[in-house]
Amino acid sequence: MKWRFRYFRQSPTGGGLQTLPAGIWALGFVSLFMDASSELIHSLLPVFMATTLGASMTTIGLIEGIAEAAAAVTKVFSGTISDYFGKRKLLAVLGYGLAAVTKPIFPLANTIGWVFAARFVDRIGKGIRGAPRDALVAEIASPERRGAAYGLRQALDSVGAFVGPLLAVAFLAWLANDIRAVLWIAAVPALISVGLLVFGVSEPDRAGTPSGQKSPVTLSGVKGLSRRYWLVVTISAVFTLARFSEAFLVLRAQSVGLAIGCVPVIMIVMNIVYAVTAYPAGILTDRMSPRALLVMGLAVLIAADAVLAAAASPLPTFIGAGLWGLHMGMTQGLFARLVADTAPDELRGTAFGIFNLVGGGALLLASVMAGALWSAIGASATFLSGAAFATLTLIGLTLYRRKSTVDGRTP
Repeated sequence: MKWRFRYFRQSPTGGGLQTLPAGIWALGFVSLFMDASSELIHSLLPVFMATTLGASMTTIGLIEGIAEAAAAVTKVFSGTISDYFGKRKLLAVLGYGLAAVTKPIFPLANTIGWVFAARFVDRIGKGIRGAPRDALVAEIASPERRGAAYGLRQALDSVGAFVGPLLAVAFLAWLANDIRAVLWIAAVPALISVGLLVFGVSEPDRAGTPSGQKSPVTLSGVKGLSRRYWLVVTISAVFTLARFSEAFLVLRAQSVGLAIGCVPVIMIVMNIVYAVTAYPAGILTDRMSPRALLVMGLAVLIAADAVLAAAASPLPTFIGAGLWGLHMGMTQGLFARLVADTAPDELRGTAFGIFNLVGGGALLLASVMAGALWSAIGASATFLSGAAFATLTLIGLTLYRRKSTVDGRTP
């Protein structure tokens, strides 16, 4: 199979942030407020489960993996429905709204079962909104600005992702480390997010499938997705095996002696780096080889896992978290851009859904393995396994390039 992603644009595209449509900015702030809500909870939830509710590392890994897999499965159906009716915003509002109503369940939970239920439903909401929102970004932005558009949305999402833990630290100090009380705060930005989406985003005119016609999302239609698209999906799945839930970053911070009130700082560090690098990396996806960015992202992930595996105090843990955020900034917008560019317009929602389904399955497997390794061997084994998967992926990409060159094919 040919690697045909050399350059999507042969010359740099013009324009700065101010040239992106208002709808892209609105979707970015929707993501910012919802991620602030979610990350406030997620920065405390692993410690809450492990200490207050007495959950094991294997149980935490299983809950995180199943929740993310549920989101991935849901994205397939929501993406398909949005393709069929030609409507993205309605499903996005439903998904964000469902996530918002689950936020009060977390502080009320007295058992792991309640936490699992809330986490599961919250991720279902994420699954409903994810593929339609990503397809909506592609439709609002011009093709030559898609990389920048995805980078901006991801950057604002990441701003929310460090604001959430920052709020957690501030309110833990104010409320004397009362985790349950702090979890209630998350409901406020979640409601703001839904309001912004309802009143701040207008969906472009797009004709749905005419009444009485067969849905374009059939087995033959899915088979019609290009080989380039399936290559993107395969690479992303293998890449995801090298990662696992970010809950393990929080648990790692606690394991090296960081006080409960300061544990969310690990997510602040990770997401500051993620936010700062996501938009520049998005611009680079419009201008240079995706392969080069992917290789650099893998190298950074290997370094992050190595540092986290060796960490014995908070400082190297923060360094590892920063490297983790750097690799996320370099790769997440890249994969979204590749999916948008390799999928036909009429199947773009479905393409994002399938992409996220495969990635969710890989994340479930990665998180379960991470939790099992932590319980059986220790924290270092969890991060060393991530480094091993990333190294194998990097070697595979290198060998594939060499084979393509020997065969005379375009790398």
